[in-house]
Amino acid sequence: MKKAGHWVRRILLGLVLLVLVYHLWLLGHVLWWKWMPPGETSFMDIRLSELREKDPKAELRYTWVAYERISPHLKRAVIAAEDDKFVDHEGFDWEGIQKAIEKNQKKGKPVRGGSTISQQLAKNLFLTPARSYVRKAEEAIITLMIEALWDKRRILEVYLNVVEWGNGVFGAEAAARRYYNTSAAQLGPGQAARLAVMLPNPRRYEKSFGPRLAAHAARIESRMRYSEIP
Repeated sequence: MKKAGHWVRRILLGLVLLVLVYHLWLLGHVLWWKWMPPGETSFMDIRLSELREKDPKAELRYTWVAYERISPHLKRAVIAAEDDKFVDHEGFDWEGIQKAIEKNQKKGKPVRGGSTISQQLAKNLFLTPARSYVRKAEEAIITLMIEALWDKRRILEVYLNVVEWGNGVFGAEAAARRYYNTSAAQLGPGQAARLAVMLPNPRRYEKSFGPRLAAHAARIESRMRYSEIP
């Protein structure tokens, strides 16, 4: 029995060390990306693998652009659509999370996420689209790292550059080129609002942008002037 207990303790210690090493690896990437553009994210890797199952030569559309080269209209639109308390919270919108829980319980299924831009960025950089309590816990830990080490301007800059905007389309520059044949810097208010409302399900909405989504884009455009950007 003593020998069995000894091995159980060693296994548990090994698991704790593995978890610690993994989180140090995450922290190292967060520190590096505080100054350097991410070359590839977890979501990019997943989507590229899916595309190459059909076409081995497939490539992603992704071009990093500096914060100053992204239209302020897009910054305002994304904050208005995704996280209107972005500049004030510390990574989590507790009121928004509570409202999402209540709405999901009322509908009997997940219809609203409540995730902030910081949480979405954490997921895009390191995790997968799969939903689980373990993934949500990891997302929370990474969100705390990002909020502690980056300022809001850097968080928004990286988010707008790596978020998915269609099948194989990542970041504001690629999205502007894909949908409007212009640069991220030249996006107007209406174009920015339409891009912003695509974010919850970009691969679906690039195929079908119906009247309901257009009406939502119009509402976002009317609210954009109230959005505070870093």
